Amino acid sequence: MGVITVEKRIYLLRHCEAEGQSSQSPLTINGKSQSEKLCEFFSKMNIQRIISSPFVRAVQTIERLSKKIELEIEIDKRLSERRLSSEDLPDWLEKLKVTYDDFDLKLPGGESSREAAARIRQTVDDVLLNDNTDTVIIVTHGNILSLLINQFDNHFGFDQWRKMSNPDVYLLTYPNENYHIERMWKEEYNV
Repeated sequence: MGVITVEKRIYLLRHCEAEGQSSQSPLTINGKSQSEKLCEFFSKMNIQRIISSPFVRAVQTIERLSKKIELEIEIDKRLSERRLSSEDLPDWLEKLKVTYDDFDLKLPGGESSREAAARIRQTVDDVLLNDNTDTVIIVTHGNILSLLINQFDNHFGFDQWRKMSNPDVYLLTYPNENYHIERMWKEEYNV
């Protein structure tokens, strides 16, 4: 890994409540209210860059803040939600749980946990190494975000994913050449 020359603050944001799981699913009415809360939460920070999954619910989550601080949303396909399988899985939750224990398990037409984690980690590494901004928001999805967090905290797994809220915010910093990750979103912020 290269040298990180500025103190980076990367806010990892799980999207607000959405109407479904399709890439075109918009936010619910409640999700739109949550995005207003996020705008308040982030508006006092010196956000210098916003990078989002191309999924509608992710972009809608951060649009209000983007307009308020007049900062363009950059779309990065690597932040798209992980595809568990191309098949309809009635027992998808059980299958998903197994992929937290076996990071190499790959279901038909799907992506393994290791592949998904590597994909989102590329985006984070690009921000850490190839970007002179120091405060960035990355907007993504619950499963792939939990796999990223696991890269920095190997105790973060299936049970922690299940406890994540919509939205949710984690702060990734790199002080003293060590990664540090902490949850920033409080349940009382939810509407």
